[in-house]
Amino acid sequence: MVGIPAISHILPSLEVIRELVARGHRVTYANDPMVADVITAAGAELVPYESTLPVTDHDWPDDPIAAMSIFLDDAIRLLPRLREAYDADPADLYLYDIAGYAGRALAEAQGRPIVQLSPSMVAWEGYEEEVAAPLWELPGAAAYRAKFTGWLAEAGVTTTDMDAFSGRPPRCLATIPRAMQPHADEVSDAVTFVGPCLGSRADQGGWTRPAGAAKVLLISLGSAYTRQPEFYRRCLAAFGDLPGWHVVLQIGRHTDPAELGAIPANVEVHPWVPQLAILEQADAFVTHAGMGGSSEGLFAGVPMIAVPQGVDQFMNADRLVELGVARRIDTDDATPEALRAALVELTTDPEVAGRSARLRTETRAEGGTARAADLIEAMLG
Repeated sequence: MVGIPAISHILPSLEVIRELVARGHRVTYANDPMVADVITAAGAELVPYESTLPVTDHDWPDDPIAAMSIFLDDAIRLLPRLREAYDADPADLYLYDIAGYAGRALAEAQGRPIVQLSPSMVAWEGYEEEVAAPLWELPGAAAYRAKFTGWLAEAGVTTTDMDAFSGRPPRCLATIPRAMQPHADEVSDAVTFVGPCLGSRADQGGWTRPAGAAKVLLISLGSAYTRQPEFYRRCLAAFGDLPGWHVVLQIGRHTDPAELGAIPANVEVHPWVPQLAILEQADAFVTHAGMGGSSEGLFAGVPMIAVPQGVDQFMNADRLVELGVARRIDTDDATPEALRAALVELTTDPEVAGRSARLRTETRAEGGTARAADLIEAMLG
């Protein structure tokens, strides 16, 4: 497996790695040592490399071409390290993250089979015209494309077209619910939606619903957008002391609880929580609509208030609204009154409850971890 050190890209497929190890396969995982503990705990052997991605301080450029260039530069630096590790001991099959370009380059240069593991939406027929084409009109796009194409020419790959290399894998397992994929009927047959690949997560600890809590609300903006003290204060004003509701608020490592002021008696505040364990017992979820959180919300059958913060979260939020299980409230519009009204509307609407239950069933039926491992083994022959 060739990945990147963003935890939102590691966790969606980590249980697949654990399952492959449990089935007796030797699995190595190329990634930055900063995530070594997570990877080795799944039974994989770390192949270390130093990543330049700003996953620690989340100092990503606002300009999309600049952000894409960071990933390309990281891949260019990584490929010689992968060759050093794998040229003398090639893998029988390479898995690679959607952003792990160097993994595909290595596999093609070695003539080995490859499977992309995508923790996000994938391209559909017409994606290049609808989504990608406007990017290529931006300043710096021509230089980026020239650099990417030049790298492919030097890397010994068989797919030398940049658009096909970056967006059209020969085989892909998408670890998201099919329901979250735009234009799912127009996605290539090379893609299989296996749904969220989840495990017991016993190592994360559990959570017990307090006695007397009629309903439970989880509030989490994931791992990358947690420095939001003003938003958290609005949530406390919206949901604090709301009759019958117990609130679990995750604020991340970069917000001091003292910034929130007085904490209502029905609210517990943590820098981190075992999200899935809480969602399995929750009645509603305030989420940034990252693909991981959106998928887990559907898996648990929980109505959501989507407050997108960046990247694909705006599209994800809109998709959840289209599915009829969420309300989208942008951060500037997330007043206590709007948040409270959305919660009441979502959790008292029987049609929302019915759609949430149906999507929960459909998401779980996609097969998850076991199906993904079966498909990977089938490619091993």
